[in-house]
Formats: sequence, structure tokens, C-alpha cells
Amino acid sequence: MLEINHVSVKFSADSDVQAVEDVSFVLPEGSKLALVGETGSGKSVLLLAILRLLPETAQTRGDVLLDGKSIWQMKRKELDKIRGAVISYVPQGGGEALNPLMRVGFQVGEPLMEHKGLSRKEAEAKSVSLLKRFHLGDEEALARAYPHTFSGGMRQRAMVAMGIAADPQIVLADEPSKGLDEKRVALVAETFQQLGEKSLLCVTHDLLFAGKISDHICVLYAAQQVEYGPTEKLMSAPLHPYTRDMLRAIPENGMEVDKAGFAPAHTGYENFGCRYRHRCKDCMEVCKKMPPLFTVGDEKVRCWLYADASGTADKDL
Repeated sequence: MLEINHVSVKFSADSDVQAVEDVSFVLPEGSKLALVGETGSGKSVLLLAILRLLPETAQTRGDVLLDGKSIWQMKRKELDKIRGAVISYVPQGGGEALNPLMRVGFQVGEPLMEHKGLSRKEAEAKSVSLLKRFHLGDEEALARAYPHTFSGGMRQRAMVAMGIAADPQIVLADEPSKGLDEKRVALVAETFQQLGEKSLLCVTHDLLFAGKISDHICVLYAAQQVEYGPTEKLMSAPLHPYTRDMLRAIPENGMEVDKAGFAPAHTGYENFGCRYRHRCKDCMEVCKKMPPLFTVGDEKVRCWLYADASGTADKDL
């Protein structure tokens, strides 16, 4: 089980602006959680922070626990045993993270050499069976090929194959559908649906993709989590005005966007008030005060609309 406890990240000691601010959630064994939100909301930074992949200039608060043990307190040797073997990371970019000078089969099988002690020949043979799980076609030939011969969707699926090669408990995926056309997005979604009992934490800006690959969704806005709940509930009856606006804005729902009501790009976050209030049609006087995260049934929402009997402030999340 992976626990994210009050995690905050900022990159400058001279600024109050935080890339991630006080985010908490739990990823139980076998669960699938999608982190959604627009560009700059802190999704990718949070994912990198989990495995301590941020630059040394990053300042972090809170903690990340793996089965009750702090990842952030682990020594380097212990952390190296976790990365790839227990928690794998699939970077964004349509598979561009693959080394163009190395054959795909070697790269997919490399975690098996590193974490399972297989020889290069054994690992490359195993990579073929891994690629076959994702229905690429003629996997023996593809394993001998170089990444430039693959389409974007094929490279992304090869990256996921590499991510699960050492049989990790948890897969972290950063924007796996970014820049892909509809057909390739569907292929990547199918890839994640084949993860079975592995846990998945997937960063995406695509709500429809999130709905296909997750059982829970956490929505981030301006570095804060503003909503968390079961995927089916959040997609059919979202609580937070921001989540509702995102769903209305997707093409399938008519792209209903009131651009006139949108604030300019963030140049800094105010220390008071709801950060979405300048874009929110439900804004009230109380919204000048920062709302806590309220509990509404099995959901969480950061909005004053739920401050009455329907919701109770949650100080632990």
C-alpha cells in the first residue's frame, strides 16, 4: 500500500508558491488511481516526488509510505532496490524516453537483469513475452528493432512493458496518453487494463482516459487536491465546480467553456481564498476564505458548497 501524507513541494526558498500543496491519499493494493488536472496543477511533480526523482533544489514536506515505511527516509541502496522492482515509473512523452541507440528488447528486459539477476540473453528472451502481452504483432522482430521504427503508441506500450518487467507492485505512469491520437490512446488504455492486480497511479489531463483506467480519481487544481472519489461517481456527478467545468469542456460534452470567466495563467497563488473562485460560477462571499477538504460520503471535496450538514471538514486529508 502506498500512502501520500500531506505532501508539499516547492522549488524556491524565497517564494511562497508551491508546486504541490498538502496532498494526501492512499493507494491500496491492486487499486487504480488517476491524478487529473490541467497543466501546472502539480500532477507530474507529485509523481516524481514519490520516488525522490526531483532535482536537489526541490524542497519537500510530508511523507510517502510504502507498506508503512517511509520512502523519503530510505538510504540510496534501499531506494535503488525499490525503484523498478517494487515501484516502477513510466515517464511521459509517447515513449521518447527509450534510448534510440539500443534495441527495444534489451531496454524492456534491462530491469530483469538489474533486479532479477537474469543474463542479457535470458532478459531479451523474456522481453518478447512481455511485448506479446500488449499485442504489438511480430514481437520477436520488434524486440530486435530500434525505437524509431515504432509508432508513438507502440513505444508507449513498450515503455509500460519495461515498467512491469520486474513484476513491481505499483506502476506510476506520467501522461501516457499525451500527444497520441484517439486510436493510440485506446491502445494505451487497453495496456493499463491488463495490469491485473498491480496498483496503478496514473497522471493525466484527459478525464475520459482517466475514466477508462481507474477506480478512483483525485483532481488537482493550482497545486491543491480539490476532489477525490470513486471514478463512476466523479464522472457522473462531480462535486467540485472545477471538475464539473472540466467535464463540460470535453468535446464529447459539447465543449461548454465560458472563456470570459477564466482568470489568466497563474503567476502566484494567493494565501487566502478558494483558488478557483475567479473562474467559478458558484462563487460566494465565503469563498474569499480558503475552504478545507470536506468529507461527503465516500468522497472528498474542497468547496464551501459542502460546508453544511452534507459535509464535514477532514483535517487528516
